[in-house]
Amino acid sequence: MATTVRRDAITLPAAELGPDNPLPPLRPRRRPHTVDERIRDGLPRDMARQLAYAPLTSVLPAPLRDGYGRARTPVSLDAIVIENERLRATVLPGLGGRVHSLLHKPTGRELLYRNPVFQPADFALNGAWFSGGIEWNVGATGHTTLACAPLHAALLTAPDGGPMVRLWEWERLRDVPFQVDLWLPGDSDFLYVGARVRNPHERPVPVYWWSNTAVPEERRVIAPADEAWGYDYARALTRVPVPEHDGVDRSYPARGAHAADCFYDVPNGARRWIAALDADGYGLVQTSTDTLRGRKLFAWGSGPGGRRWQRWLTEPGTGGYAEIQAGLARTQLEHVRLDAESEVAWLEAYGPLSAPAQQVHGADWAAARAAVETALAAALPAAEVRARYDSWRAYADADPEETLATGSGWGALEVLRAQYKLPGTPFTEEALGPEQEPWLALLRTGAVPEPRRVGPPGPTLVAPHWRDMLETAPARPHTEYHLGVAQWHAGDRAQAVRSWERGLELAPSRWALLRCLAVADQESGYDERAADRYAEAFDDLCAERRDDGAVWTAVTAALGREALEALLAVARPRDARAVWDRLHPRTRATGRFRLLEARLLLAEGDRTAARAVFDEGFEVADLREGDESLTEAWAAVTGGAEPLPRAYDFRMRP
Repeated sequence: MATTVRRDAITLPAAELGPDNPLPPLRPRRRPHTVDERIRDGLPRDMARQLAYAPLTSVLPAPLRDGYGRARTPVSLDAIVIENERLRATVLPGLGGRVHSLLHKPTGRELLYRNPVFQPADFALNGAWFSGGIEWNVGATGHTTLACAPLHAALLTAPDGGPMVRLWEWERLRDVPFQVDLWLPGDSDFLYVGARVRNPHERPVPVYWWSNTAVPEERRVIAPADEAWGYDYARALTRVPVPEHDGVDRSYPARGAHAADCFYDVPNGARRWIAALDADGYGLVQTSTDTLRGRKLFAWGSGPGGRRWQRWLTEPGTGGYAEIQAGLARTQLEHVRLDAESEVAWLEAYGPLSAPAQQVHGADWAAARAAVETALAAALPAAEVRARYDSWRAYADADPEETLATGSGWGALEVLRAQYKLPGTPFTEEALGPEQEPWLALLRTGAVPEPRRVGPPGPTLVAPHWRDMLETAPARPHTEYHLGVAQWHAGDRAQAVRSWERGLELAPSRWALLRCLAVADQESGYDERAADRYAEAFDDLCAERRDDGAVWTAVTAALGREALEALLAVARPRDARAVWDRLHPRTRATGRFRLLEARLLLAEGDRTAARAVFDEGFEVADLREGDESLTEAWAAVTGGAEPLPRAYDFRMRP
């Protein structure tokens, strides 16, 4: 059959994403993945340089996405299906362009780990992320801020004359556009993926890319390396042998006790590939042109925390998964420099592979590698991958022919501002929406309009060119708020505080500015003053809010959570109780706030009531990987006398 592309829909039990957090994320959300300087000194020079290059300090201007829950109902998700006589690829353009499924039709076997549910969890740089399939991680170390966001998608002609699907968007952390082109030649067993990241600026930018593929964890993962760089929750990057170290064969993901990253040290000149094969020697292989240098295995491990996280992210009883990944650098702790007005591009291929099971699962690692490499060379020679890349490059700038899905308007705003020429990835003015309106007004008139109605201030742009425009705009309260956020992001914290204080003098709506000043106080160690400002901000918000709709409920929950934590930190339970009492009942019933309730009851001296909260049971939907707040609260409730119940055990460290 000829290759076809069609719009479709898949129905999954899905949790609602909910509204974005209306408060700008002024603080780092989690400790960045770093390596001690003493360890870095002993690493290869290019790796050490890239480890130190432009680590992410903030997820601004992306919003936090923490409004989701864990109640799932059947939901229809828009899909794009690419199909030939051999493969069927199902892509979710509204969820980061995730390849949800890759089905090998002759065998009827799924090549990926296909998550049977859509359950957001706090793994992306800005919150909501979900597991399964193939995801495109662009921006900075971690899961992309676009994990649960819509991408632009369109249909156009592939290099072989068949159809090709293009996904593209503007990545806001590094302020760069990217594209992902997917196509299936008519008789091919392989899905081809052409990817490109462009830097349209007159300055270099840091770039990060890892293609992340979920596979069933009972497979053996094989890559062309005898050594790897191991990284785990002890945050040490150490060279380890492959496949076995510490007496465990780590090529079998479920055998290690704890979650860990294994970054394979693929020798220069070796073909780039990674495979995950089952007991019969059958499974998925991923290969690429040499630009996509790194290969990685992430395994959850066999410990109770890893098992708990797997059930949390998927559906109990559906089997575990591991992740095989491919990236621009050797490890995910590195960022790569992309020079001004340049680009980086590569080709990937995903497809089925079968190799002799006796060799794949034998004790001789070199023989296992050789068996996979021989099978890959027969199924897809390296020369063909290079030829496919060369042919795709001639089509990378081709104009899309038919729109399939629409992403955000942020790229359109940037193109309008700088008149960038980005052939192949049109960011048209039709994509502009309400979030871009104030910034479009700033661009065209030199002023940020004051809001016409009471409500949250809306998203802030923090790139240097927008900060420059804010600094020359009329100094109105709304402008001072946004200017302060941009200055804070740039590291000019004293000036940010001055901007917020100026805005506060004339602002009819004070709570957003007070909250920013409270964060600044906390960062400077003035915890009591921060608590005062949080209490005042929450009072002002409660006097201002107009209804119990989604927007006001979201901002009340977001500010209430921060205020409660700030007041409990300085032992002011009476003021914290006053905040608690004014939260919406449905907010108080969520897991995050049940945990806060237990902490509040402990601060009030009522350990029995705090224990009752745990006994009734709750789930913190936005629990972070590595977050130990449940463990700490349980220890406080029980005086450390009782083991942590399994339902609350998400510990990822020994």
